Amino acid sequence: MANSRPRGSSIFSGLALLFVGILLLLHNYHGLSIGYVLGHWWPLILVFWGLIKIFERTALSRSGENGGSRISAGEIFLVLGLLSLLGIVVAIDYGKQHIPGNFEDWGMGNSFDFDLEGPAPQNVPADARITIQNGRGNINVRSWDEPQIRVSGTKTIKSWNQKDAEHIASAVSVQVVKNGDGYEIRPVNASGGDSRVTVNMDISVPPKAMLTIRGERGDVSVADMATPLSITTTTGDVEIRDTGGDVTVETRKGDVKVSDTKGNVKLSGHGGEVNVSGATGGLTIDGEFYGPIRADKIAKGVRFVSQRTDLTLTQLSGHMEAGSGNLEIADAPGNLALRTNSYDVSIENAGGKVKVDNRNGNVDVRFSFPPKEDVEITNSSAGINLTLPESSSFEILADCHSGDIDSEFSADSLKKTSTESGDSHLEGKYGSSRGPKITLRTSYGSISVHRISSDVPVPPTPPRVQPPPKILKPEQS
Repeated sequence: MANSRPRGSSIFSGLALLFVGILLLLHNYHGLSIGYVLGHWWPLILVFWGLIKIFERTALSRSGENGGSRISAGEIFLVLGLLSLLGIVVAIDYGKQHIPGNFEDWGMGNSFDFDLEGPAPQNVPADARITIQNGRGNINVRSWDEPQIRVSGTKTIKSWNQKDAEHIASAVSVQVVKNGDGYEIRPVNASGGDSRVTVNMDISVPPKAMLTIRGERGDVSVADMATPLSITTTTGDVEIRDTGGDVTVETRKGDVKVSDTKGNVKLSGHGGEVNVSGATGGLTIDGEFYGPIRADKIAKGVRFVSQRTDLTLTQLSGHMEAGSGNLEIADAPGNLALRTNSYDVSIENAGGKVKVDNRNGNVDVRFSFPPKEDVEITNSSAGINLTLPESSSFEILADCHSGDIDSEFSADSLKKTSTESGDSHLEGKYGSSRGPKITLRTSYGSISVHRISSDVPVPPTPPRVQPPPKILKPEQS
């Protein structure tokens, strides 16, 4: 009897389950955007699948077995099932970001509001460390001149009738507890973590208190503090005004607005709209914020890092805005370095070195005054527009693959050449003095170098209307 051994199942199934499991773990613990990964990298599934089939076929041939490794119906159904699972996760994330309200609150009855009777004002040192925690509800913090903690507010109960709501509300209070050399403010619910209970707290603390705020579901508002501030929230908007120290915000869902702070601002996580203005320090944005993202008058510059964009501005006296396929930067006196894709990039009046690397979006750079530092722009599948005053002096090297170069500057020292395949090249010097080096490269798009009169500045960007201050309301379940 001939020896025979059953063919082992494809290793593709195991690798597919391993890959999806790792992807879901990164999504849960590191905020990885599965929608972004699937949208850009899904062809890798076919690549890995094909490589595994080639490997299996080679292994079978070496072992002397006939036939080849075929794609089985089970593997096809496994791939479709895993893609459906990832699609459900993406849909849930989208719903959390864009659909108002909370799904778990549906069908829980009507809302009943009650006054929150906080504890008696508690004396604390002027520079006390204070931690505020809240599961469901807004947190509003303001400074006052007394060295005390004062808490008031409202509690909202979801119930089918007034009597049951009153019974639930009677068990809800707020405590101020001393822990070591710090103080902790938190709601207390005798029935435990009841999702029917929302506690909105208005808290007054000394202006020099060191604040740490942790909120799970609700808005956070802080104003008139003189020291560093740390906020961590899961779902809800964050608004901070007139603070005297560094501001750190970590969020998973919601808008962030920070204005008039004397220090650095650091935002991380996931969220919606970002608006930061009037910071004497620097601004760091690290995460996926779906915008628009606005920054105005950031003395020590902007650092913006996401899956799509890596931007560094050493100074920003004007504004920066990213959203809806456009990225605009105006009046950045220092150096500028940008790597992104699928944005139409507009840069006006950069004062230092400019380095831009983009794909699938036009790049438009304009100078009102002759540039003094090097300019390097690399693009792909889109065009480059550069506007310079006629009094500029520079050395230029421009290459355009499958596109034309159009320059309004002419001189004997500027040489333009073209090839039969449609490539264009421009190289040389312009001006009476030694100027910066300008390097422009793109493919499947054109390069245009425009000249404007030195006494006719580039038209300024129209001023943007700032949205009115947001008034926080009790959470609407």
